[in-house]
Amino acid sequence: MREYKQFYINGQWVDPVTPNDLDVINPATEEVCAVISLGSEADVDLAVAAARTAFGSFGRSSRQERIELLESCVEAYKKRYNDIADAIREEMGAPHTLAVGGQAFCGQGHLEEALRVLRDFQFEEDLGEHRVFKEPIGVCGLITPWNWPVNQIGCKVAPALAVGCTMVLKPSEVAPLSAYIWSEVMHEAGVPAGVFNMINGDGPVVGTALSRHPDVDMMSFTGSTRAGTLVAQNAAPTVKRVTQELGGKSPNIILDDADLEAAVTRGVLHMYNNTGQSCNAPSRMLVPADKLAEAEAIAAKVTESVVVGDPASEDTTMGPVVSEVQFNKIQGLIEKGVEEGAKLVVGGPGRPEGIDKGYFVRPTVFSGANNQMTIAAEEIFGPVLTMIPYETEEEAIAIANDTPYGLAGYVQSENLDHARKVASRIRAGNVHINGASGGFNVPFGGYKQSGNGREWGAHGFTDFLEIKAVEGFGE
Repeated sequence: MREYKQFYINGQWVDPVTPNDLDVINPATEEVCAVISLGSEADVDLAVAAARTAFGSFGRSSRQERIELLESCVEAYKKRYNDIADAIREEMGAPHTLAVGGQAFCGQGHLEEALRVLRDFQFEEDLGEHRVFKEPIGVCGLITPWNWPVNQIGCKVAPALAVGCTMVLKPSEVAPLSAYIWSEVMHEAGVPAGVFNMINGDGPVVGTALSRHPDVDMMSFTGSTRAGTLVAQNAAPTVKRVTQELGGKSPNIILDDADLEAAVTRGVLHMYNNTGQSCNAPSRMLVPADKLAEAEAIAAKVTESVVVGDPASEDTTMGPVVSEVQFNKIQGLIEKGVEEGAKLVVGGPGRPEGIDKGYFVRPTVFSGANNQMTIAAEEIFGPVLTMIPYETEEEAIAIANDTPYGLAGYVQSENLDHARKVASRIRAGNVHINGASGGFNVPFGGYKQSGNGREWGAHGFTDFLEIKAVEGFGE
């Protein structure tokens, strides 16, 4: 069992001001796999003070110094790659293939992309005799979730380092193991003392203290819309910048001219990726009404091919959900779908057959739903797909946009021009045509209650920069 009770502050591993142990549960076994300590406001004060002091020098570091630092981070990360993948599998149940090929890969990808962008990023711009400077915003509070733990750490820490910010990271206390190893990577890479700090803790205590802190210049938050609004409210009195990547209830429009077998298969498998615990999961599949029965049959067949089980097995394609709280929430929403009259195509309440331990959920498909049903309106954050029939394309677009969220959208068509036209009408930050997914250089973020700001690539630098205009700079 791991003991990760210390915090990383000012370049050192230190004990909490007041120890407050918390067990970390392996969701596949329901057994304790680690012990951490939850931080307090006093720990936040120490971490922020270290970051504030370090910003005095790191905020004025040269591009070359930061290039060399990121190069060291990439190399140090590679050495711990498998350790990070193992931690992610253990802390949140990601199957081996996903933990290695997806989850851990994202951390390295964001570091490498930030390094690539930094080499040529324009921090200055001349407007006649005036010059505009893009300067690091200062001390950043970073709050990251449990569902893609290292991905979300990487897409915040990497650009913050690249532009010269200092930071305090609060990872999710539900899945904190990979963040601890990430912190060891930062230390091994030689990140200057105080530039990167990490403290464990919960949202009400550490998250609130960070958001309210007068010496924190920016909050970057990824998580639920409910928690994101609390961060913004706590940050408001100090008028700090707040960027948010929040929830989603993303539509997947299968147009009448799509290859139905390929489109439904793609959509179902994507829904079950990461056990449905992705904010951009295509959780609402919109299908032409006259093709609904055929689509249901395809979805059932694909679902039955999913291998649910031990995340350590290379044969497993879907692991457990992250916690008992999440398991119970999903079970309640599945039961709500049945109660509200949606057709249960496959799956349903309870654990998969043959599994009696662990937070495993039956991959589930509902059909015949509408946007007024709870399962079509609320973010379930589990392996539950809701199929919604439509009569006309205009109706499909209206259904797709009839949500307070706007993180992602999906359009399936054999006619690329047709797909492009429909994609242009989806109110979402990322729209995927025929299953395409962006690289680390493509901006990620949402419209409406899915957040504000953008992460990944060059766009991800922007949120960590202030704009200074020096007028009369030129001759």
